[in-house]
Formats: sequence, structure tokens, C-alpha cells
Amino acid sequence: MSGLDKLLNQIESTAQGIASAKLTQANQQAEALILEAENNAREESQKKLQETAVEVDEIVKRAKSAAALQKRKAVLAAKQQMIEDIIHRTQDMLKSMSSEDYFDLIRKMVSSYALPEDGEIIFSKQDQDRFPVNFENQLAELIQLKGGSLKISAENRPIDGGFVLVYGEVEENCSFEAIFTSKSDILQDKINKLLFT
Repeated sequence: MSGLDKLLNQIESTAQGIASAKLTQANQQAEALILEAENNAREESQKKLQETAVEVDEIVKRAKSAAALQKRKAVLAAKQQMIEDIIHRTQDMLKSMSSEDYFDLIRKMVSSYALPEDGEIIFSKQDQDRFPVNFENQLAELIQLKGGSLKISAENRPIDGGFVLVYGEVEENCSFEAIFTSKSDILQDKINKLLFT
């Protein structure tokens, strides 16, 4: 082999060594980049999974909270409906009382609501038609104990039970409906305590 061939062989051998080293280095760098990219992808994937898990937890918490709120609203609505039903049944019961029980209640109400003044008491036409015997005298005795007097008015009002007291220009509506309306909050609170505590 001539010196030139040797030199060419040596250059080729050196070039192959350098190329092989460069190729090995390039392969190592490529593998390192791939490994880094895989690690980055895993980390990013793990991070996204954690973020998703947190988002899912938040969604579940919000859904549970909304469901609990809807449940409380439904329970409250059911309780309110029960209370209203009891009030309506009580009003219906008052309307269907026997005359004796009804006018006993009226006397108690008059004793409670009448003022120690002179006035008139107005009933519905239905009540006027069924006054018990000596009813006006019984009312007069009750009111005298309070220091006043009440005259049963010939006028009547379209009320469904109870009466209206008139003292000069001032009227006090003591009909069942007016009393239930004015005492609505108190009645609801009392029924609520009876039923749900």
C-alpha cells in the first residue's frame, strides 16, 4: 500500500471515527431530548390530571351544595304547605262549628277584643239569622264587666265568621279571616314549633 493510500485510509478511518463519535453523540442527545420530552409530557400530563381532579372535586362540591340547597327549599316548601293546610283546616273547622260552640267562641272573642267604651258590634247576615236566645243580653253583661256597652247593629257585613266592632269612627275587624291574617306569622311560628321541633 502506498503512502497515499495509507494517508487516505487513515483520513477515512479518522473521518469514520469522528462521524461515529458525532453520530453516537447525536443519538445520545436525541435520546436525552426524547427522554426529556417524555418526562415533560408525563409531568404535564400529571399536572393536567391533578388540575382535572381538582376541577372535578369542585364540580362535585358545587353539585352537592346545589342539591342540598334544593333539598332545603323542598323541605321548607313542604313544611310551609303543611302549615298553610293546618291553618285552612282550622278556618274550615271554625265555620262548621255547632251554633252553641260557635257563639261560645264569639262571646270569648268579644270579651277579649271589646274596649271599655260604648260601641256597636256588626255580624254577618248568616250569624244574625241564628243568634241564640238572649245573645244580646249575654254580650251586654260581658261588656259591662269591662266598663263599656255594645249594641248589636242591624247592619251586617259580608264576613265569614266573627264580627266587626265599631267605636265612633274606628272599626276593628274581628272576623276570622282578619284575625288569621293579622296573626299569620305568630300562627305559622307556633304550628312550626309544634310540628317540627
